[in-house]
Amino acid sequence: MSLHGKKLGLLISAKPDEPGFSHGVRLAEAALAEGVDVYIYCIDAAVPGVDDPQLQALKARGLKLYACAYGAHRRNFPLSEKATFAGLTVVSDIMAGTDRFLSFN
Repeated sequence: MSLHGKKLGLLISAKPDEPGFSHGVRLAEAALAEGVDVYIYCIDAAVPGVDDPQLQALKARGLKLYACAYGAHRRNFPLSEKATFAGLTVVSDIMAGTDRFLSFN
């Protein structure tokens, strides 16, 4: 069964050094390799993870990377081109527009 063209949404709230963050990134990597369109939204403690080199490499391969603008503000994390910083409406859109949606805490 081909997964090409399917859409996967991932919400990551774990810190970049916690297992939940790395599990989400590895799932995104595997899904991209299978031709799946992958959307990640980093929220809360995961916001600084947008700097993660592995996550940025996946973005270069087509990952759609979003981060919580409010979470960035609360953590004094600078907004940058490394992710699209947006509000929770984007999470709702990702949930509604993907075939599967998973959360890593």
